[in-house]
Amino acid sequence: MVVNGLLSSSGVSTQAAASSPRRLQVFPLLALLALGACGEKKEQAAAPPPPVTVAQPTRRVVTDWDEFTGRFDAIEQVQIRARVTGFVMTVDFKDGAIVKEGDLLYTIDPRQYEATAEQAQGQLNDAKAKIDFAQRELERAEALVKTSAVSESIVDQRRQALQVAQAASLQAEGVLKRAQLDLEYCKVRAPIDGRISRHLVTIGNLVQGSETGATLLTSIVSMDPIHVYFDMDESIYLKNSRLWFEGKRPSSRDTPNPVQVMLAGETKPSHEGRMDFLDNRLDIGTGTLRGRALVDNHDLSILPGQFARVRVLGSAPYEALLLPDTAIATDQSRKIVFVVKSDDTVDAKPVTLGPLDDGLRVIREGLKPDDRVIVEGLQRARIGAKVAPHAPTTTSTSSAKP
Repeated sequence: MVVNGLLSSSGVSTQAAASSPRRLQVFPLLALLALGACGEKKEQAAAPPPPVTVAQPTRRVVTDWDEFTGRFDAIEQVQIRARVTGFVMTVDFKDGAIVKEGDLLYTIDPRQYEATAEQAQGQLNDAKAKIDFAQRELERAEALVKTSAVSESIVDQRRQALQVAQAASLQAEGVLKRAQLDLEYCKVRAPIDGRISRHLVTIGNLVQGSETGATLLTSIVSMDPIHVYFDMDESIYLKNSRLWFEGKRPSSRDTPNPVQVMLAGETKPSHEGRMDFLDNRLDIGTGTLRGRALVDNHDLSILPGQFARVRVLGSAPYEALLLPDTAIATDQSRKIVFVVKSDDTVDAKPVTLGPLDDGLRVIREGLKPDDRVIVEGLQRARIGAKVAPHAPTTTSTSSAKP
């Protein structure tokens, strides 16, 4: 034992002895923390696998469709112009109405043309009377020349007079026909069936009927059927040509391939049509080929100039595997689906996608018909981890259908 008190009789310093109670207080706390951590690990290890909904891909025969942006245009469109000069007397149609071929649209004052026609009729009657007189004179001369009462020159003169009268009659007939045409043109009629625009000239206005400066009165466009024009890029044209050479798709040049049309705001096709034209060259500025389809418009709901989404037959029918888009995830630049293996662990498969068909996505490559694909609960799936797969409920199945 040291006198200065630095060491105790047991050889332990008094400072160390003083800190021993503090250490004894820390040990129980550490023990509790360790026990808590062990408890958490046991709880995590005991957590059940997360539930996910799995389903096998749908198998059915599908057909690919190429989709384009198109614009409608009328098959027939006519600008109605005045063919004679005169004052407008009546406007005989309602703006924007449907008109039939031959319906009266405008009436132009016909009185001056009636007078011209009557004058031409009188000239024709005069010419016909001269023909009758010249014919009788020629017959008399031919009878007299047999008895040498008149000379042959007299007969020739009277034959010439008859020919002149016949020519004058033919000229008078032409003048009368022209006058009758002008009189007919005073009644402006619809040349086609369709929807008419507004009237551009009102009653009392003078319209010009000259060939170079004829006054525009209104316009008419046909409505049913209607054309839709669209442009396809070179790659689609080459794809369709290759399918045609392989006998897998008929060419739209000689076959009216089916067309489906979706109007603005629609999610499903509402009108059907058929191809009836492909241009003979690609546009060198855009590298596209102009196509045209004929679309039925029985309800007259489509107007020329309207935009639409045009779907054109893009393949022959083939059997494909399909999944809802919600079952497809993105891994950087790849598209993947999560499948559940036989031991209920999750695996990822890269897939090649095709077009949509009735709300389901065509899977071209990467999937087998018997794969169990996770269609709900993707956020709970981890590659290599176990899950609790179950079949989709009736509600889920109906919601996945288009």
